[in-house]
Amino acid sequence: MTNGLVFSSQFTSGANNYFCSHLMSDRYKCNFKKLCTVLAAVIFCTIITYRASAGFHKRTNEHCNIAATITQQLRDSVVRVRADTTPTPLNRVLRRTTPTPRDTVRPLTADTLPRRINSDTAATAQRIDTFNLRVSKDTLDAPVQYQAEDSAVLLVKENKFILYGKTKIDYKDVAIAAPTTIVDQQTNVLTALGSKDSVGNIITRATFKQGTSNFESESFEYNFKSQKGLTKNTYTHEGEMFIKANVSKKIDANTVYIKEGYFTTCNLDDPHFAFKSNKLKVISNQIAVSGPTHPEFEGVPIPIYLPFGIYPLFNGRHSGFMAPQFTSNQQFGLGLEGLGYYHVLNDYVDVTIRTNIYSYGGWNMSVTPAYRKRYRYNGSFNFSLNHTKFAFKGDPDYNLVKTFQVNWNHSVDSRAHPGTTFSASVNAGSTRYNQFIPNNPYRNFQNQLYSSIAFSKQWQGKPYSLQLTANHNQNNATHLINVTLPDAGFTVTTQYPFQRKEMVGTPKWYEKIGIGYSGVARNQVSFYDTSQVSFSRILDTLQWGAQHRLPLTLQLPPLGNFFVSPSISYEETWYTKRLTRVWNASKEKVDTITKEKGFFRDQHMSFGLGFNTNIYGLFTFGKNSRIRAIRHVIRPTVSFAYTPNMSKRNFDYVQVNKSGYTLPLSHFEGNLFSPYSYGRFGGMSFTLDNNFEMKVRGKKDTVDRKVKLIDGLSFSTAYNFLQDSFKLQPISINLRTTLFEKLSISANGQLDPYQISNINGLRTDRFVWQGDHFSLGRFTGGSISASTSFQSSQKDKNGNKVSQEPGRTTITDPRLLADQQLLSDYMRANPAEFVDFSINWSVNLSYSLSFNRQLKSDYSGYTNQVYSSVSFNNSFNLTPKWNFSTQGFYDFNSSQITMFTMSIARDMHCWQMAVNVTPIGNYRYFNITISPKSNILRDLRVNRTRYYYNY
Repeated sequence: MTNGLVFSSQFTSGANNYFCSHLMSDRYKCNFKKLCTVLAAVIFCTIITYRASAGFHKRTNEHCNIAATITQQLRDSVVRVRADTTPTPLNRVLRRTTPTPRDTVRPLTADTLPRRINSDTAATAQRIDTFNLRVSKDTLDAPVQYQAEDSAVLLVKENKFILYGKTKIDYKDVAIAAPTTIVDQQTNVLTALGSKDSVGNIITRATFKQGTSNFESESFEYNFKSQKGLTKNTYTHEGEMFIKANVSKKIDANTVYIKEGYFTTCNLDDPHFAFKSNKLKVISNQIAVSGPTHPEFEGVPIPIYLPFGIYPLFNGRHSGFMAPQFTSNQQFGLGLEGLGYYHVLNDYVDVTIRTNIYSYGGWNMSVTPAYRKRYRYNGSFNFSLNHTKFAFKGDPDYNLVKTFQVNWNHSVDSRAHPGTTFSASVNAGSTRYNQFIPNNPYRNFQNQLYSSIAFSKQWQGKPYSLQLTANHNQNNATHLINVTLPDAGFTVTTQYPFQRKEMVGTPKWYEKIGIGYSGVARNQVSFYDTSQVSFSRILDTLQWGAQHRLPLTLQLPPLGNFFVSPSISYEETWYTKRLTRVWNASKEKVDTITKEKGFFRDQHMSFGLGFNTNIYGLFTFGKNSRIRAIRHVIRPTVSFAYTPNMSKRNFDYVQVNKSGYTLPLSHFEGNLFSPYSYGRFGGMSFTLDNNFEMKVRGKKDTVDRKVKLIDGLSFSTAYNFLQDSFKLQPISINLRTTLFEKLSISANGQLDPYQISNINGLRTDRFVWQGDHFSLGRFTGGSISASTSFQSSQKDKNGNKVSQEPGRTTITDPRLLADQQLLSDYMRANPAEFVDFSINWSVNLSYSLSFNRQLKSDYSGYTNQVYSSVSFNNSFNLTPKWNFSTQGFYDFNSSQITMFTMSIARDMHCWQMAVNVTPIGNYRYFNITISPKSNILRDLRVNRTRYYYNY
């Protein structure tokens, strides 16, 4: 093109010169034919030159427009994540290498009038480098960041980007990852494709995440502008629900429509079970609604259809009904258990109502409100009514029992009111309530109930504090109920009245004299839970009493290795009832002749001086022995005390048997506070505590480890120099140890150093070692308990050991404390549903033995009472999916198993099967349950239960 232009210019110049020379020469005449030929040639060359120049400018402008379009799309649609890439250099390069279009670049001038450019100003004129683009209406309002592990391809004509190899796209809160990603810049549509193998199986799916919504898909399309998308073969997860959709359409950030969807709680690609629906709408973390639905097991459809389905997906609390389960009971008939409603009143209070209904007319209802205010308090209340009805009216075995129970738990955050605490733990009700709870042997045999409500106040900067409590205890076997209301205590910490306000120098001995105070006052009523009980009879049993203590202490410096602690204590007790008893010779027993009610006092005072120290002994072994050393720590305590007989006037010396044996009997027996002992004490008390530890060399390393042999072995006794007979007090022995870190043993006992009479069985003033047979003492009472636990190492799903030891799950969320008792009862009744398959086997054993020697009521001698029992709880994995467990209680006194339960559990991945059987005892039952593991579908269970009671 350039050569053509030069050629045309030369040709035109030659023609003009030739024409002029002929005109100027007179020798030549003008030839019209030649003149026309020359003019035609000039016009032809001019046309060719003009068309060539226009074509050059046109092609240059086209290239400039393409580059500007690409630059604008790069800036407004996709920004490559590189630290050294900015749009400005690219704009400048495009501007400087191409002519500037008139509609995109305008010179910046002060006004619009033309200005004459002089030679002086032309040299100093400043050119401003600018690049201005029109923003398209479909431009995105945020950059799109992308990266690809393999490569990125830009198709200029199609305005598309193609990314290969573990691609990642980030736009606002949207994160997309896929093996292959295609971005169409004209439509703002992204297409993500998964990868497949040679036979068409999916290797890697494309993933999408936006806020709390995320899914995996074979492929999907997503519009950045409208945030809508279309997916194929999609898997998503909402709470515990897994959803598979053949085709789904995303219309906004939280809403998805699904065509031919499957939803299940099984996390496999091909789930064991699912619910299929052709139409489904899912709102993330809120609700899912489906059309006609039917279940499928292992891909086989079940001809059970539901016209529609509503599935809550809330993560927090929400009101709703609780589905019951069907049961069959020999005594109660057919029934529905667990039917209820949960209602959220506000952010602080919710209420749960449950009921059990039986075909024979019996029913049970419980109302459980729970409340919680963060950093202030939390608690729950439960009121249960039990209307137990056996058979029908007119039948010989017809029986109607009405019982109730009240539970209340309350606690206050310590930060709410510093120095003030309030707590409540109430568990009270009818003494026969636990007897009629079905399918719960633990509650059926629970005879002791306790309650406590406590309030305490500690004044800041003051030495005194107040405690107020209300207590309750009841025995369901004897039907005796004791209620203490209130039980008030006031305490003043030790004060040093002789201490100087400003301590300067060494304190004087009298400055360490301290005095304190503690007082207790309580009221109590006792009654039996019978049909004849009334409020007036309860008031007749009202008792009250009080006790005051004034301890006086003195802190002395150590005398060498001995610590000296003198003390003086004064006590006074107030009583409301006094007894007078005499010997009835005609009936040969002790009779109570008077029962006085009023205000009575008794005093007690003691003086003491104690010495204690620590003695250490070490026995070492040879270098080749694994046992390095054994350490023995002895903590002896010797105290001298004097107690005057200030209660002498409150005792009667009464003959207690026909042989003339006499005993001092207190006037205040049967009051709230126990009476003081009779007689003076002036003697010495002795306590010896022992501790044994062993240091053993490690097998694999040189680090030694300590092994506790005996945690504590103590002996204590006293000798009264002022007593006429029986001066040596009984010897008490206590033992605590844990052998091999597995076997825990605790034992205690008492040895009486005096012999008993062969005539009446009472004590005689003669030591047991005086005679033909030597003995340290006569065993009069004690107890021993031992427990052990063995289990295999815990393993995860891959068979690897888990270092963390398993522990019992405890509910700590205050909003769920109301259900803790119900959950505990259900776990005890259905242990097979809570099996830990990661532990192959476990064995738990405990044994208890108690012996007590009590004086007979007619004082004719002593009776021996022995109680012995063993309990066990074992679990074994027969296979990785089958578990067999047993638990029971054996009573050696009755020589029979009083409670025994065995269970079989089957782990079916997303389902579980549990069989619980109690074949013996008064409460026998059989239960089989097949249910999903998920809490969402916990009411979708197949349950069969049978009860057999023998009251």
